[in-house]
Amino acid sequence: MAQMNFGGVTENVVTREEFPLEKAREVLKNETIAVIGYGVQGPGQSLNLRDNGFNVIVGQRKGGKTWDKAVADGWVPGETLFEIEEACERGTIIQYLLSDAAQIEVWPTVKKHLTPGKALYFSHGFAVTYNERTGIIPPKDVDVILVAPKGSGTSLRTMFLEGRGLNSSFAIYQDATGKAWERCVALGIGVGSGYLFETTFKREVYSDLTGERGSLMGAIQGLLLAQYEVLRENGHTPSEAFNETVEELTQSLMPLFAKNGMDWMYANCSTTAQRGALDWMGPFHDAIKPVMNQLYDSVKTGNEAQISIDSNSKTDYREKLEEELRQLRESEMWQTAVTVRKLRPENN
Repeated sequence: MAQMNFGGVTENVVTREEFPLEKAREVLKNETIAVIGYGVQGPGQSLNLRDNGFNVIVGQRKGGKTWDKAVADGWVPGETLFEIEEACERGTIIQYLLSDAAQIEVWPTVKKHLTPGKALYFSHGFAVTYNERTGIIPPKDVDVILVAPKGSGTSLRTMFLEGRGLNSSFAIYQDATGKAWERCVALGIGVGSGYLFETTFKREVYSDLTGERGSLMGAIQGLLLAQYEVLRENGHTPSEAFNETVEELTQSLMPLFAKNGMDWMYANCSTTAQRGALDWMGPFHDAIKPVMNQLYDSVKTGNEAQISIDSNSKTDYREKLEEELRQLRESEMWQTAVTVRKLRPENN
C-alpha cells in the first residue's frame, strides 16, 4: 500500500501498478465469488469480474426483470446464475449488492450460509454501520470487507469497457482469516477500480449519504432549479434559462472542470466571469455550509438511515416514488431538457 499526498494530507492508496490484475487473480484463484443482486452495482461488478477472469456466479430471484437481464448478459441458469440461497451456499465470497432495504429482508438467508472462513463483501457501509437498525450483524468467523466504486454500476461498466477505471474506497471491518486485506484489494482491482483509497465502513456511509443528498444529486437539483426559476421569473425563455443553467454546465464546463480543476476554469474564462465567480463564491458557500452541516448531522445520528428504512418498507413505496419522479420528470425545466437534448448536433 502506497502513501499519496492529497492537498497536504497523506492517505493510503492502492494502485493497479502496485497490485496488478495478475496478482488479484492469484489471490482469488480458489474462490467462488457469488454476486447477490443484479440491480444497481451487481451487473457492472459481476461482468467486470467475469471479463477479468475470475470465478463468478450471480444470485438473483428467479422470474423477475433482473433475472432476465442477467440471462441476457450471458449468465447461464444452473451454471453461473442461481437463486439467492444456492448462490450463497456455493460462494466463498458473498458480494452483498442488494439495495439497503433488500439486504435487511434477505439477511437471514445470507447469514445461514456464512460459514467460517468465507468473506462477506459490501459496496456500501449502510447495513453494518447502522446494524442496530438493520439487524445485520455478521458472524465473527468471516471476513467483512467493502469496496465502494465512486459512481454508478453503469459508469463502472462503461469505463471498464473503455479501458479506464472508476476510483473506489475500500475498508476492512473484520479480518477473521488473516486474508481480508488481500481479498478486499483483489476484488477492488477485479471489479475495475482505477485506484483504491482506504476508509472505514462508517466513513464510507457518512460521506456517501451526504454526497447523494448534497452535491451529487439533492443539492445540485435544488441549485439548478433555483437559478432556472429566477431566470424564468425575470422573463427569460425556457431554452435560454435551461442553457445558461444546465446545458453549459454539463456539456461545456464539467468536462473541463473534471480534467483540469476549478482553478483552471477560473483562469480560462472571461475577466467578467472571473470577477463575478470569485465575488459570489463566498456568499454561496456561507449560505450552503449550514445546510451541509445539518445534513451531515442527520446522517451521523442515523436519522437519514431510519427515514430510508421506514420509507422503503412501506407497501406503496414504489408508487409514491414513481409519482415524485413523475413530477420531477414533467417539470418545465426537465421537459425543456428533452427538447434541448434532441437539438444537440450529435442528434441531428
